[in-house]
Amino acid sequence: MAPSIAAIPALTLGDALRLALAHNTELASARLEVQAMEAAEIQAGARPNPELGVLVEDTRSATRTTTVQWTQPIELGGKRSARLTAAARAREQALVALQAKQAGLQATVTSAFFELLGAQEQVVLMQASLGLAHNASTIASKRLQAGKVPPLELAKAQVAEAGVRAELIQSQSELQLARQRLSAFWGQTAPNFERAEGNADALPAIPSDREVGERMAQAAVLRVAQLDVARRQALTGIEQAKRIPNPTVTLGAKRAAELGRTQLVVGISVPLPILDSNQGNLLEALRREDQARETVTTVRLQLQTEVSAALEKLRLTRQQVQLLRGEVLTTAQAAYDAAVKGYALGKFAFLDVLDAQRTLFQLRQQVLRSTADAYRAAADIDRLLGQGTGGVDPLQE
Repeated sequence: MAPSIAAIPALTLGDALRLALAHNTELASARLEVQAMEAAEIQAGARPNPELGVLVEDTRSATRTTTVQWTQPIELGGKRSARLTAAARAREQALVALQAKQAGLQATVTSAFFELLGAQEQVVLMQASLGLAHNASTIASKRLQAGKVPPLELAKAQVAEAGVRAELIQSQSELQLARQRLSAFWGQTAPNFERAEGNADALPAIPSDREVGERMAQAAVLRVAQLDVARRQALTGIEQAKRIPNPTVTLGAKRAAELGRTQLVVGISVPLPILDSNQGNLLEALRREDQARETVTTVRLQLQTEVSAALEKLRLTRQQVQLLRGEVLTTAQAAYDAAVKGYALGKFAFLDVLDAQRTLFQLRQQVLRSTADAYRAAADIDRLLGQGTGGVDPLQE
């Protein structure tokens, strides 16, 4: 059942991140995995249990012999230490995987939040576009009444207005879907906020090469692979320690009824590793260790490739937005205003107005799409390299 969350009139990015970190089910599962590994580490430190045995010889009470003995296996070769090391590496792996999951969640929520901001701006844009289209229809209607244009031009204006109205309905539907996708990150099937509040015109910054290098060295996905090498080394140590047999010490008392006295029983047994020296398990552990090292190399190369691609996409989309927001949009707006004014004065054909209107709408939509692409690229970088928790403890419920 989804947690009860109070309604929020205006949702900020900080609100969205706090809600997702507190209520996301995948993150909760990762926290439980860390707790499970902590329990496994406790168990790895347990020592072998002793055994208490009773041995009765003969069923006749006059000649019966009863032996009570305490048997204790003794671990040699650093088996317990090796188990603890392997369990500790597994716990560290789970913790870093949790941090990676958290960074991925933060990046995805950030991307979804700015997609929602873009969807809100798209609705505003389409409403403004509908106003422009309606204005063009009004001008065409007045010119038709004045006998200056044929009825076909009014029909074209009305068709164009209907098309913008259809796009407005679609953008409103996409806005609702964006709200639902964002609220799903904290388990809400219905959005618990009225609108997202943020600066849709802001662009994500491009991290410096030094920052990228530092964050890449500490990237969670790379640390998980490196910790897997350490865990495999510890598992190899366990298999090596198993080649040293564990002796079993026995201490007890033997009561002989016929003799009427109690005798001390002391014994020791040692397995002889003649038929099974654990050679196969040791070789397997060594090959798994080599495999983990190869995985580190693969992960590092893949990480560098994906980060480079995301950085290039971020640079490109930022340049596109800055270019469009500069002279391009200003020129398109001026061209549209001139076309509308000229059409009202009979200087331009209505096709010129439609062409200028279509160009202006497409440019505005391209700005929104490129801005959303820029935030998706920045979110990919944060997902790959990790990002700050904003003061939130990843283990805190």
